[in-house]
Amino acid sequence: MASVQIRGIEKHFGPTHVIRGVDIDIEDGEFCVLVGPSGCGKSTVLRMIAGLEDADEGDISIGSRVINGVAPKDRDIAMVFQNYALYPHMSVRQNMSFALQLAKQAKPEIEQRVGRAADILGLAPYLDRFPRQLSGGQRQRVAMCRAIVRNPQVFLFDEPLSNLDAKLRVQMRTEIRELHQRLKTTSVYVTHDQTEAMTMADRIVVMRGGLVEQTGAPLELYDRPANTFVAGFIGSPAMNLLPGTARMDGGGQVVFEGEVTLPLPAGARVVEGQQLQYGMRPEHLAVGATGLPVEVVVVEPTGADTQLYCRFHGHEVTATVRDRSDCRPGDRIFLAPDPRRVHVFDAASGKRIAA
Repeated sequence: MASVQIRGIEKHFGPTHVIRGVDIDIEDGEFCVLVGPSGCGKSTVLRMIAGLEDADEGDISIGSRVINGVAPKDRDIAMVFQNYALYPHMSVRQNMSFALQLAKQAKPEIEQRVGRAADILGLAPYLDRFPRQLSGGQRQRVAMCRAIVRNPQVFLFDEPLSNLDAKLRVQMRTEIRELHQRLKTTSVYVTHDQTEAMTMADRIVVMRGGLVEQTGAPLELYDRPANTFVAGFIGSPAMNLLPGTARMDGGGQVVFEGEVTLPLPAGARVVEGQQLQYGMRPEHLAVGATGLPVEVVVVEPTGADTQLYCRFHGHEVTATVRDRSDCRPGDRIFLAPDPRRVHVFDAASGKRIAA
């Protein structure tokens, strides 16, 4: 195992500046998830760690060794791809052992490693099958086993679950997390799915436009997003953000369209007239007698809770109601935010305002 350090990396594809001075520290044994929308540069960062792309500037280190210019096969990493990348003419056993054979490992060592990896992920009964005879989840397990047998310093995962159905994705998330807890190998995982990031990561790196927007533990990003982008990206459904103006009388409040007011969080450092974005997570809103007056547009019962999609002066507002709701489209209701869990951001910069 080893830590991974990324310092000031830059990457251009022709005239397009894809990575813009990214710094990331991944501790030894940590499960780090790079997350962000399509085109943000997360897969490019992963490919640069793997050696499949070269950084134009900056350094990448694994442990104490700078690996810029080191061939991918000599970086002591193992990568799990989105499309499995299995050899269709080889059996499961042959797919898993191929890299070890190329490295001229002894046959007893190869058999021991393959058997151990197959036992870990429940593939022992399928070692003599071919990829075409396996389900999507089984193929992904083979791809992970092929990485495990190499016993690398770092695992790299490039959106490995995106080809699986929803139920299998949940199952595989658990299996990958359990695998990491067992092996304790430093892992870098790329996804655009923030639910995967929240449920799997020790540390999340949120990227946008080739830059790192925020790095931290999952609940740190959820509780204290650095800006409106992170606030809207982390959490499902996304945080509601409404434009308003700070008014400092009466202990501090925010004035919205229609002269509707809601209280500022205690200690928020704002000034009179400051333009704000007022953030409320759907799960922190409750139907009440006072609060934000909204019109219900769509009601989605999911069993455990109910999603209320509402409208306030042209702005969409979503509430997650934990109990069964008798609301109907067209109803006019009040949504009251939990004042302890409200977020405020400066409208001009998008940055979080400390409370």
